[in-house]
Amino acid sequence: MQTYILFTKLSTDLSYEMKNRERQGRSWLEQVKDKCPDVRFLSHYAILGEYDFIDIYEAPDPETAAKVSMISQANGALHAKSMLAIPYKRFLELTEEI
Repeated sequence: MQTYILFTKLSTDLSYEMKNRERQGRSWLEQVKDKCPDVRFLSHYAILGEYDFIDIYEAPDPETAAKVSMISQANGALHAKSMLAIPYKRFLELTEEI
């Protein structure tokens, strides 16, 4: 399994619907679990700034990670991108190979 970080920016319409946020989030998570059963979520944070949410998750391949982003966009995310995360220890090992 590879680790990915999903950055999500909600559409303006969804941003104004704070009272429905929990329901919307559960619906999104159910869809991800249904369409991507191999995905395992490690952390979920609401953040202030360029993005509204950050999720750290494991997926078996880049195609599955892309599906997670697409499900986010299908549920009203203005932007959703998943980026591969390399553990810092492995990153240091890679620097030794250069």
